[in-house]
Amino acid sequence: MERRIRTGRDHQMRVANTTAPRTIEFVERPLPAVQRGTALVRVEHVTLCGTDFHIWEGEYLNPFPIVQGHEIVGTVASIHSDHPAFQIGSRVAVSPVRTCGKCHACSVGRSNVCRDVSVLGCYEDGAFAEFIAVPISALHSVPDTVPSTLAPLSEPASIALQAVQRGRPQAGELALVIGCGPIGLIATLALREAGVDVVAADTVLSRTDTAREFGAASTVVIDVSAPFPTGSEIASAIGDSERPVTLIIEATGSPAAFIGAVEIAAPTARVVAVGISDREVTIPMRAIPLKELDILGSRNSLNLIDEGLRLIERNPEHFAALVTHRFAFEEIEQALSVMRTDPAAVRKVLISFEGVNVSHGHSG
Repeated sequence: MERRIRTGRDHQMRVANTTAPRTIEFVERPLPAVQRGTALVRVEHVTLCGTDFHIWEGEYLNPFPIVQGHEIVGTVASIHSDHPAFQIGSRVAVSPVRTCGKCHACSVGRSNVCRDVSVLGCYEDGAFAEFIAVPISALHSVPDTVPSTLAPLSEPASIALQAVQRGRPQAGELALVIGCGPIGLIATLALREAGVDVVAADTVLSRTDTAREFGAASTVVIDVSAPFPTGSEIASAIGDSERPVTLIIEATGSPAAFIGAVEIAAPTARVVAVGISDREVTIPMRAIPLKELDILGSRNSLNLIDEGLRLIERNPEHFAALVTHRFAFEEIEQALSVMRTDPAAVRKVLISFEGVNVSHGHSG
């Protein structure tokens, strides 16, 4: 039996529909139908990332029109039948990843790289809408101690945790995190919790300063006009130029950064590429086999939303610091514009829906 709360406006909802690059139209649509195994979620907050910006700019592989939004928290408004974990009013984070369950990757437990993987808000309609219908299996209970304004960050946290897990971190080793955006910062935080000494690198001084707050033992500001730092220079940042850099997480998608990571990596090191780019990289064929490097890709996450929520629960002040800008649902285009006009100041942008209090603009 379906259980539902009243939604108002004759079963209609508002949707922000990206119809073309830099063009969003607010329209009314019928509420999604709730089928067996699904729930209707009233969206409370969505956070924005670089992918949202690139979709809006017309620089992504998505179709148009599309309803964006993939970092999601809300409350269950309707559920098809009684469920032991969720009921009407339950606060939930939503996993945006959709997989086929049949391909080779899915069959070997790597559904995050499913052959036909889709992501809400990227390849199909997402959460720039007052309500979304999602599989119950995509719902994750938000702990009582995690504010709803931080819960959407469990999705980027899951991306960072996937990269960290792919790297097989070992307590006491030295790691380099390249890129001090949200993914790099969260990876730094997770590595520090794992007992890893982290040097964080970025081209922007203020971002490296933030990395120290997230647990980096030291930081390096990269000069793009100069050669990439060497392994000994990275190790010298923590006072021991002979110490090997055995784990590197490349979170920028920059070809120069990836080349630098391979050069810096000590023999037997792991290099995790979580930054995505269509640009090409050229490295000598000898670079990888001579040092027996493990070059590892990292995409989406393998069901790590719950782990992301627990990371937020342990470190609420760090995740609160990630949210630099806040806007109302009606101001989505303004929010995306800020990501273009002031990128160095933006970490995460929080979008709040009607009935949810929001402080406009920059928040620190």
